[in-house]
Amino acid sequence: MKYNLFLIFFFSTLTLSCKVRDNIEPQRIMLADNDWKVQSSEKATAPGSEISTPNATVSNWYNGFVPSTIMGVLTQNGLYKDVLTGLNYKEIDRTPFNCSWWYRKEFTLPLLTDNQHARIHFDGISYYANVWLNGVQIASRNELYGPFRQFSFDVTPYLAENNTLAVEVFRAQPGDPNIGFVDWNPRPADESMGIFREVYLEVFNVVEMKNTYVHSKVNTQTLDEAWLTVETTLKNYSDKKVKGKLLGQYEEKEFTIPVLLEAGEEKVVKLTSEEVEELYIENPRIWWCNNLGTPEMYELKLQFETDGKISDSDTIPFGIREIKDYFITKDDRGFMLNGKKVLIKSAGWTDDIFLRDTPVTNEIQVQYVKDMNMNSIRLENIWGTSQNIYDLCDKYGLLVLVGWSCQWEWKNHLGGPVDKYGGIKTEKDMELIANSFRDQVVWLRNHPSIIAWYVGSDMTPRPALEEKYLKVLKEVDRLRPYVAAASKRNSSVTGSTGMKMNGPYEYVGPNYWYEDNKYGGAFGFNTETGIGAQLPVIESLKKMIPEDKLWPLNEYWDYHCTRSMKSLDILTETIEKKYGKATDLNDYLRKANLLNYEGTKAMFEAFRVNVPKTTGIVQWMLNSAWPSLYWQVYDYYLIPTAAYYGIKRGNMPQQLIYNYKDNGIYYVNEGIVPVERKARIALYGPDSQLIQEANIDFRVEVDLSKKVFQLDSIAANVFLALELYDKEGAFIARNFYCLSGTKDQHDWDKTNWVRTPLKAYADFKALSSMPTATLDVKSSVETQDTNHVVTLEVTNSSSVISLMTRFVLRNNKGDVIYPVFWDDNYTSILPGEQRTVQLTVNSSLTDNSSLFVSAWNMPESNVSLGW
Repeated sequence: MKYNLFLIFFFSTLTLSCKVRDNIEPQRIMLADNDWKVQSSEKATAPGSEISTPNATVSNWYNGFVPSTIMGVLTQNGLYKDVLTGLNYKEIDRTPFNCSWWYRKEFTLPLLTDNQHARIHFDGISYYANVWLNGVQIASRNELYGPFRQFSFDVTPYLAENNTLAVEVFRAQPGDPNIGFVDWNPRPADESMGIFREVYLEVFNVVEMKNTYVHSKVNTQTLDEAWLTVETTLKNYSDKKVKGKLLGQYEEKEFTIPVLLEAGEEKVVKLTSEEVEELYIENPRIWWCNNLGTPEMYELKLQFETDGKISDSDTIPFGIREIKDYFITKDDRGFMLNGKKVLIKSAGWTDDIFLRDTPVTNEIQVQYVKDMNMNSIRLENIWGTSQNIYDLCDKYGLLVLVGWSCQWEWKNHLGGPVDKYGGIKTEKDMELIANSFRDQVVWLRNHPSIIAWYVGSDMTPRPALEEKYLKVLKEVDRLRPYVAAASKRNSSVTGSTGMKMNGPYEYVGPNYWYEDNKYGGAFGFNTETGIGAQLPVIESLKKMIPEDKLWPLNEYWDYHCTRSMKSLDILTETIEKKYGKATDLNDYLRKANLLNYEGTKAMFEAFRVNVPKTTGIVQWMLNSAWPSLYWQVYDYYLIPTAAYYGIKRGNMPQQLIYNYKDNGIYYVNEGIVPVERKARIALYGPDSQLIQEANIDFRVEVDLSKKVFQLDSIAANVFLALELYDKEGAFIARNFYCLSGTKDQHDWDKTNWVRTPLKAYADFKALSSMPTATLDVKSSVETQDTNHVVTLEVTNSSSVISLMTRFVLRNNKGDVIYPVFWDDNYTSILPGEQRTVQLTVNSSLTDNSSLFVSAWNMPESNVSLGW
C-alpha cells in the first residue's frame, strides 16, 4: 500500500524523508475520514455541478464519513435507534433509498506544479455513482458501477487549492451482483448503498508508479533461502522520453535499476533475483500461520527517480512464504504452507449489516480467531471497508480463503434469473465480474495471509467466465491456488474443485463427524458446516429481545434466526430429548451451552483425529452481521458463546481427544518435531466418583494423530477427564467430555442439505439432578503494559464435578466487558481439583467491574478482585 497520509489543511508542500533518497516525495492524500456531508437527493435537489462547489447549501445535511453506507451514516446520526432489536427491523421503511444520495467533501490542496499530476481513487462504491469535482463531472453511473470494481480518474486539470468533491450514489437493483449477506441475516435496508471503501488522491510527478507486487519462492526443504520477485507498473505522463531509476530498499538491502520509458508509455517492470542479486535472501524470516511459527513481515520501499527527483513511490509490506495445494483423492484438496501440509481450521466471516466495522472491532475479532487456536478465516464475499482485515491476518498469522459469495448464484438472493452456473450470464455481466476479480486480486495480492481465490461458492462459474478468471490470474497472480467453487463440483475447465459443502447447518450429534463418510463428516475439506443455533450469553439476549419476550420462546426469537433456519425448533427438540425440558430461560441456556460446547468442539476434534484423511474445516459461521441466534462463535456484541471455548479447547496445538466412534483416546500434534508424552485418563461416574484411571507414556511423530488408549464401551453416563503432560511431567493440556451409555443415532437415509436428523438421542437427563458444587476462588492481579492479568486460584472443595464453570467480567451496568481473553472458560473442575485460570483485559476496561463465577450445578457468586 502507498503512504497513508491524512489530509492536512496547509499551503506549504508536504515533504517526507526516506532512507533511499532525501527529496520531496509524492503523496497519498486520504479523503476517507469523518469530514463528509451526506444527504438524500430528495432533499438536496441541486445538480451535481452546483453541489460540487463552495456555494452549495449543506447546513441541513447529515454529518458523514467514508468508508460508509447510507444506513451506516444515518444510524451514526441517531436515526433508526434500536433498529436491530426485537422485531423493529421487520417494519423498517426502505423507500428513502429508492432515490440517490449525495456524499460531499471539501478539502484543500497545495497547487500542483507544472510537472505534477493527480488521480482520484475509489476503492469501492455500491452500486452506481456520478462523480463531480469543482463543478465538473468526472465520471457517470454508466461507467462507475459494481461494488468490487476499483476506479481511478485523472483530475489534474480540475484541482485547485480549495476543492469540493460530490459523489451521487444509487443502490443496486434486482439482478445486480452486489455485496451479499445471503440468508445469514435480513438484507440491508439500503442494499449497502454508499462509498464503502476508501477514497484518496495520488499526487506524483511525471511518472506514476502503481500496482507494486512482491512475491516469494522458498526452499521448502531447508527453509534457509528464498527468492523475491518485484513487479511494478510505471506510466510516463509526458510527451517525451523519460530516463530514470527504480530504487528499492528492504531491511539493509538496496538496489538500483535503470528504466527507459517512451513518451506516454505504460509498462510493467519485473525484477527477479537473477537480475537483482539483492532479491536473493539467505536465512529469511519465514511467514508462518498461527500455531506453526511467527508470521514474519518485511517492508519494501520502492521509488522512481528521474532528473534527481522522486517521481512516485510505494511502500509494500510483504511476507516470505510459499503456498501450494495438493490432492489426497481426486475430490479432496489440501493446502501446504512452506512445504508443510496444514489442516485448515477456519470459520466464515461477515461484516456488519451496515458495514460499520472499524479497525478496533476487526482486531478484536481477528484476535479471537487466533485465541481459539484456529489458523484461518474464510471470506465468502470479499469483505472489508479497507485492507485492514487482511493486514491483521498478516499480523496474527491467519490464512485467508477469499472469494465471491453465493449471493449471485441463487435467484432469491440475486433478484434475477439463474441457471446451474448462477446469475452471471451475459457477456456484459461476465466482463464486469472478471474486471472486478482483477481489481480485487491486484488490490490484495501482497498479503501473505491470502492463500487461495475462490471464484465460486455453491456453483462453479460459467465456463466462459472461468476462462476470463484464469486469464486474469495468469497476468496478475500465478502463485496462489485457484478454486472454482467451495462446494463439491467438477468444472469442465479446471476439473474437480477439491472441496465439499454438504452441511450440516443444523444440529447433529458429536459422533456424526466420526461416523459419516458421505456428507459433511471428517474427511476432505468442508468449507462450511456447523451445528446450527449457537446462542448468545444472556447479557446479549437482553439487548436483542425485549425483556417481556425473553421467555418462553416466541416470534421474537424466531426473527433472529437465519432466513433459512426460521426457528429454534431443532435446538429445543434436541435439548428436550437429551437433557429434559427446560424449566426457564436460564435452564434453557445452560442446556443449549453444553450442547453447543460439546457439539462444536467435537466437529473440530474429528477433523484433527482423522488427519491425513482431512484437510480443512470451516465453522459456519464465525460471527454475525446482526443480533443473531445462529452460526456464531461470538455474538453480534463481540461476546464469546460457549462454542468459542469448546473450539479453543479442541484446537489446542497438542491435545488428547476422545473418538466418539471407536471409544479411543487420540493424541494430536501440530508441532514439527517428534515428541514423548504422558497422559492421565480418568472416568468419573454420574455421582462424580472416580471409577477408572490410567496413566500412560507414548511417543508420536510429526503431523500425526495417534490412538494412545482404548476405553471399554460406555454403559452409563460418565465424565471423561483427559490430561496431557510432557515427559518430565509438565502440564500441557486438558480435555473433558460428558458421555452417555445411549448413543446418538442418525437417520442417514433422511439426510438433506440442512442436516442428518437424529432418530435416537444420547441421554443426559441425569445431569439435571447433579448435587451443587462448591468452588473457592482467590484472585491476584498483575499489570503488564496496558493490561491487567488476573490469576484465579480455583479449588473445587466439594465432592462433585463443577460442570461447565463460567467466569464472566461485568461492568456496573451488568454488561459483559470485552475483549477479555481467558485461558479457559465453560470448564469442568473435578472434585478436590485445584486449577489456575487466567484472564487478560485492557486496564482501561476494568473500572467499576466485577467478576462472577457460576456452573451447571452451582449458582452465580461474586469473586473479589483487587483492581
